[in-house]
Amino acid sequence: MMRKLLVVVCLGALVTLVPAPIFAQDAIVQEGEFGIGLGAAHYFGDLNTRAHLNRPKMAGTIFFRKNFSNYISARIGASYARLGYSDKYNTHNEYMYRRNLSFNTNVWELTLQGDFNFFRFMPGEPGFNYTPYITFGIGAFSYDPFAYLNGEKIFLRPLNTEGQGTNLYPERKPYSAMALSIPFGVGIKYSLNEKINVGFEILYRLAQTDYLDDVSTTYVDPIVFWDPASGLPQPPAYFLHDRSNEIGEPIGIPGRARGNSKQKDQFVTAMFHVTFNLQSYRCPTAN
Repeated sequence: MMRKLLVVVCLGALVTLVPAPIFAQDAIVQEGEFGIGLGAAHYFGDLNTRAHLNRPKMAGTIFFRKNFSNYISARIGASYARLGYSDKYNTHNEYMYRRNLSFNTNVWELTLQGDFNFFRFMPGEPGFNYTPYITFGIGAFSYDPFAYLNGEKIFLRPLNTEGQGTNLYPERKPYSAMALSIPFGVGIKYSLNEKINVGFEILYRLAQTDYLDDVSTTYVDPIVFWDPASGLPQPPAYFLHDRSNEIGEPIGIPGRARGNSKQKDQFVTAMFHVTFNLQSYRCPTAN
């Protein structure tokens, strides 16, 4: 009799204890994450055609990620990146080196992305506290390239350095200070506990503009910027559209390639993230 009672008690305890971890997991709902990130950004385009990673600059982000399951989430984020490059680093290409162009720009970006985890991600649960993931979406960003002339910072877009909006080149339209981007990338995240996660992400953007660097097509006739018969001093656009004469024989012949208009510019960020989980609770129900 005592043995039968002991068996019944043990079975009852087992039935009570086994579902408990399941209910505990189900009771905590991971609604989403609020995150911040810091890292570096790099530009690729007409001044960096070989995708060199020798001029990284600062980048940062804040974002909110809404979880729809342990595998799928959507994210809205705001990011900043400083981008820039110079032809003085193109020692492998004599023409690009002699071109002697340079730029910097501040990029402010808003993105909407979908994140897809490879593993089930449940912060605080052993065995489910890390996952690699992929992400992609769409974004919009502002940019305004600038360069330095005799130590003075000069914004390039208003100068129309490739003849945009002029009577001699009516087919060339001024470019906007806003553009779309197509971000996609990979990352990995790990939960330190139920509340805090850390991660690392590489996010590549296909920019829907070729003027991130103010370089796209061909050199134009310098009379667009300055008429020698006018008696006026040369404006900054005259000096900045072709800077090859600063280091040697000028190469800016009208119609000669200044950039490659067949390929858009790109940029990439690599950032470390810290995210804070937003949780809610629900009462577990037995089946």
